[in-house]
Amino acid sequence: MDGVHAAIMPDGRRLHLQQGPIDLLVLAEAVSPADATRAFEAAVERFRGMLQEIVDELPFLRRRCRQNRQGPEGAVAKRMHRAVLPHRSSSFVTPMAAVAGAVADEILAAMTSVAELRRAYVNNGGDIAVHLEPQEQFKIAVAGLDGALNGEITITGTSGIRGIATSGQGGRSHSLGIADSVTVAGRSAAAADAAATLVANAVDLPGHAEIARCPAEELDPDSDLGSRQVVVGTGRLHAIEIKRALSRGAGRASQMRAAGLLDAAALRLRDAWLIVGDEGCIRGPGKRTVQNG
Repeated sequence: MDGVHAAIMPDGRRLHLQQGPIDLLVLAEAVSPADATRAFEAAVERFRGMLQEIVDELPFLRRRCRQNRQGPEGAVAKRMHRAVLPHRSSSFVTPMAAVAGAVADEILAAMTSVAELRRAYVNNGGDIAVHLEPQEQFKIAVAGLDGALNGEITITGTSGIRGIATSGQGGRSHSLGIADSVTVAGRSAAAADAAATLVANAVDLPGHAEIARCPAEELDPDSDLGSRQVVVGTGRLHAIEIKRALSRGAGRASQMRAAGLLDAAALRLRDAWLIVGDEGCIRGPGKRTVQNG
């Protein structure tokens, strides 16, 4: 099957899909067993060839997003481009900032187009596309990029939140900022993915002597960040410096929330937290959480 791994998990409710760097866990809770079967079949069929579709457009997807540039052709690439386009004037950003979320959105769309599903998700390494009927909800434990439990997100079928993504140090790509993790809830997984990347970049202390950086291209010659300085290590930080870095990121998240580009965000640096948005949706771990508008 062209290098595609597809297998139903032992619980019978989830499907594992993997090819190259794409590794998905898919849930389908359907109105009928036949609908669940159709949903999984559609997921497998859409997944086949998806990696090559993305690879074929990598030269475009690795370039800075601009409004006046002709858009991509593939469905996933179009989702990536749409997700980063609203950020083009305020940040350096390429469509690659939304690749994991866009893949999850595309697989979920294939599933819901052929089956009646009560609840479903596509989890692409922590970037998650969600489907919920109005009466349904998900409670999702949020794990940081270091595996630590970072709190919980509650998504209801009437909330409009349909995507969750996490970015920061220790993730699958390099970051311009020092956040341990930034988790975002948004209107799609691609939108959340782009927002989480950019908020994590904003959690920073420019010029700080304890923050080591190097050009992204030295770590990965194919990086879409090119010669931009990415963080490779963070030393000792005082509490006031941690608060200042988080406040920079929270300010960026608040701007995005006001523009409708995210619903809520949880920002973590060391043991300090800031939450932007509705605490009823996203909660950090206990007393370390600080509400921020």
